[in-house]
Amino acid sequence: MSPSLSRTGLLHLLVVYLVWSSTYLAFKVGVSNGFAPFWMGATRFIPAALLLLLYARWQGLRTQLSPAEVGGLVLSGTLLWVGGNGLILVASQHVPSGYVALMIATTPIWAAALEGLLERRSPPRLLLLGLFAGLAGILVLNLPELRATSPDHLLAFGLLLVSPMLWASGTLYTQRRSPHLPPEVVSGYQQLFGGLGFLALSLFFGEPWDTPNALAWAANLYLVVFGSLIAYTSYILAVRLLPLSLVTTYAYVNPVLALFLGWLFLGEQIGIWTFLGALLVLLGVGLVFKSQAALAGSSAKP
Repeated sequence: MSPSLSRTGLLHLLVVYLVWSSTYLAFKVGVSNGFAPFWMGATRFIPAALLLLLYARWQGLRTQLSPAEVGGLVLSGTLLWVGGNGLILVASQHVPSGYVALMIATTPIWAAALEGLLERRSPPRLLLLGLFAGLAGILVLNLPELRATSPDHLLAFGLLLVSPMLWASGTLYTQRRSPHLPPEVVSGYQQLFGGLGFLALSLFFGEPWDTPNALAWAANLYLVVFGSLIAYTSYILAVRLLPLSLVTTYAYVNPVLALFLGWLFLGEQIGIWTFLGALLVLLGVGLVFKSQAALAGSSAKP
């Protein structure tokens, strides 16, 4: 392990690895047992946010926001949760949880590409190869369903192509423009504004609120406690303490465990196209990570 990497940051990254791998299963269980997607997001993020902010006040942390801080947290919370997570919830109605995780595994690729655009540097060859391999993996992963031209799958494909781009954008904004607030406060307000966005969308689309069964509520409670209160706070801390290219390697672990959990608990099939697509996507993520590590090493030299 490199001595320059924070041990605390790596511990928080481990929490992200383990917990977020299981959230795709919880998404699928929730929307398959009565939750409309935006109502599920609202009932997850608003309670989690209020608990985080109450904890922050109890700890004596600053929770009052300036107008500029409100604007930044509204933007990042909307990109991360309404954009990144909300599209996942909608797509989870139509496709297996393991497929969702594999599509979201492209997040590090988009994060690296966006970083390059922001810093106005030419993309390294390894980054281009990683992007090509990741896109090829997406194509292979979707080839059977694209042949059948299933409208539901095409919708899920489009949503899951955009979702990691929005999540990467929100992550970069959080890293570069995060207000000088404790991570619990940042996490709380991002989830509060995201939850309010979900509530507004649920009202706009007239989603039913009385259809989730006990299993759906249990899945959502798991997302509140572990996905929001524990893992996302660890994610914020990891972003602050570690390089972004390292933090987004949770995308290596999540698809593998998500595929296993979907197979184990939901009987989701893992076919040859899924296997080949997964290999290409993870190869792309690996090339991007290697490219970023090489870039960081060269910039550290005197």
